Amino acid sequence: MPRLSEVIAALDTLWPPERAEGWDAVGTVCGEPDQEITRVLFAVDPVREIVDEAVKLGANLLVTHHPLYLRGTTTVAADTFKGRVVHTLIKNDIALHVAHTNADRADPGVSDALAGALDLRVVRPLVPDPTDPEGRRGLGRVCELDHPLTVRELAARAAGRLPATAQGIRVAGDPEALVRTVAVSGGSGDSLFDDVRAAGVDAFLTADLRHHPASEARAHSPLALLDAAHWATEWPWCELAAAQLDEISDRKGWGLRVHVSKTVTDPWTAHAASTETPNAMGAPN
Repeated sequence: MPRLSEVIAALDTLWPPERAEGWDAVGTVCGEPDQEITRVLFAVDPVREIVDEAVKLGANLLVTHHPLYLRGTTTVAADTFKGRVVHTLIKNDIALHVAHTNADRADPGVSDALAGALDLRVVRPLVPDPTDPEGRRGLGRVCELDHPLTVRELAARAAGRLPATAQGIRVAGDPEALVRTVAVSGGSGDSLFDDVRAAGVDAFLTADLRHHPASEARAHSPLALLDAAHWATEWPWCELAAAQLDEISDRKGWGLRVHVSKTVTDPWTAHAASTETPNAMGAPN
């Protein structure tokens, strides 16, 4: 069985920590370097439900996309939410490792997994990493469809292919407009609107779109916007990452058992549709 330090070294070849954004908090949060690793669980969020799942599964390593502590802390007291996570992990000999923006920029990375889930052909990164001479790494992806779809059809495909959430897929733009090219970005993507416009695509699928950036983007061009749940756009990466570690394990003869959590950790739990058709009536008095 490999030791934690060996597994982390392998993960760092996939998602080098130095490629993370300067504000990010990636790497190993807890875990003994000499601990033997037999079972690994991948998930998006290091929340209590996922940690409990890791305990029940008998995993000794939990790999998440989102950091546990992004802005630092002064306590890991067990009477705090995140402190209880740390205590549970340590008491059960479970290491926690985070790959966040370094996984976003990777080749393949979070947006490749998102494009794959939607059967889109990746053409290039949306925001290329200037340190990659091959031009394959970077944030987001510019993609092509095998055949044109309407915005409505593309939204339906996304709703059917991504994990189900209360939000589903919100759309801004003409539902009947044809889409041939799409930019995708797993997670929050409205900071990338300038790059999306420069790419000249017909649609942009991402998450966490805010009112003003979305409104301004629509004013600039007929770009269609598809807004999915943050968790749903990043969950496909867990399957990709698990497959990558499986391949490494097979190559090195480690015999790791690698799992992907299917626990939905999107914070939104229900959706009530408006009773009136959009634009059918004016704003309420």
